[in-house]
Amino acid sequence: MNGPADAGRFRVDGTSGRARAATFGLSRGTIRTPCFMPVGTLGTVKSLTPGELRGAGVEILLGNAYHLYLRPGTHVLEELGGLHRFMGWDGPILTDSGGFQVFSLARINRIDDEGVTFRSHLDGSLHRLTPELSMEIQAAIGSDIRMAFDECPPGESSPEVARRAVERTLAWLARCRASHEALRDAQRDAPRDADPGGDGLLFPIVQGASCDDLRLESVERTLALGEWPGIGIGGLSVGEEKEVTHRVLDAIEPALPADRPRYLMGVGYPDDVIEAVRRGVDMFDCVAPTRNGRNGTAFTAEGTLNIKGARFASDPAPLDETCDGPCCTDYSRAYLRHLFVSGELLGLRLLSLHNVRFLIRLTSQARAAILRGEYDRWADDWLATYRRGSPRPPTEQEGEDGPC
Repeated sequence: MNGPADAGRFRVDGTSGRARAATFGLSRGTIRTPCFMPVGTLGTVKSLTPGELRGAGVEILLGNAYHLYLRPGTHVLEELGGLHRFMGWDGPILTDSGGFQVFSLARINRIDDEGVTFRSHLDGSLHRLTPELSMEIQAAIGSDIRMAFDECPPGESSPEVARRAVERTLAWLARCRASHEALRDAQRDAPRDADPGGDGLLFPIVQGASCDDLRLESVERTLALGEWPGIGIGGLSVGEEKEVTHRVLDAIEPALPADRPRYLMGVGYPDDVIEAVRRGVDMFDCVAPTRNGRNGTAFTAEGTLNIKGARFASDPAPLDETCDGPCCTDYSRAYLRHLFVSGELLGLRLLSLHNVRFLIRLTSQARAAILRGEYDRWADDWLATYRRGSPRPPTEQEGEDGPC
C-alpha cells in the first residue's frame, strides 16, 4: 500500500480492547499506527536531518502552516516545489492549519466569524488568517494531510466559550472543504511538476473543551458534514488535568468512525501516548521529545532523566539500556552530561534524536502488543516501570547547570 492510488486507504490490522493497529496509505508512503509524528515547525525537526529521522524509524512529519506562512513564505515554497523538496524529506507530511499558533503565539487583534486578524510574533506585522487562506498555505506547502482551520479554546474554558469555538470551527470547516476541493481541482488540471502536494487529505478537527456533551455534538455534526479520511481531536492537553483528557476520549471514542484514523493533536509524552492508544487513538504529534532533549531531559524506559545532574558526571552506563539508537549504543551518560555542561551542540542533538527514537520505538512496541491481543497488560506493565522514575525537581547540586 504505497503511492497516490492508495492515499486515504485505512486498514485496521488488529485490535486489543479499544486499541488499534492499522495501516494508512498516503500519497508519499504508508504509515503504521499507532504513529508518532515529530514536529518540524519551520521545515526542520530542530537540530536533526531528514536522514537521521529516517534512521530513527520516522514515517511522517508535521509542519506548521502559521510559521511557514510567515517564514520563508508560501511564494518561496511554491517556487521551490513544496516543503518536501525544500527540506529534503520524501515521506508524508501533515500540516496543522495555523489556528492553534495564532491563538497561542500571535497578538490577536480580532476574532470574528470570517477569520482572525493578528500581529506576527516575529515583527509585529498585521495579518488576516481565514479558512481559505489556511487551505491555500497548506496547498503551497504540499502536505499529504491538511488540517481544517479551527478555534482552539483553553482546556478549562466555560461552556459558553467552548460552544462558540465549536460553532465557529464547524462553520470554518465547511469553508475549508470548499476551498480544499477547489484547490484540489486546480492542482489536478496543472502539469504534474507544478503540483507539489498531489491531492492532500483534509482532516476536520473536533472541539468542545472538557464538556463531554459538547464534544459528542462536535463529533456528530462534523461527521454529518461529509465523509472525511480521518479526524483530528483538538483542544486537549492544553492545560486540563490528565484525568479530564482521558474522560473526554472515553466519551467520544464510541462515536468516532472505526474505519478512519484518529489524531490526537499536541500529545507526545510517553505515558500520555500509552493512555490515548488505550482509548482508540492512532496518531500523535508533539514538540516534547525534541524540546526536552534540547534541555537535557531524556525519555527512558524507567522514566525521564535530566542528564545535567551531577550524579551522572562519571556514570559509564548508557542513557537507556533498552534503546538501540546511537545515543545509547555509542555514548555514556557521563559523556552526554559533559556535552551539556560544556555547551556542546552535539549533546542536544543526541538527546533530541534519542527522544524521537524512543517515541518511535514506543509506538512500535504498542503496535506489537495490540497485534498480540494483549495491549492492556503490556501498557500496565510499561507504565508501572516508567512511572517509578517519574520526574522530580533537580536538587541544588543537580541544578540546571547547562546552557540550553
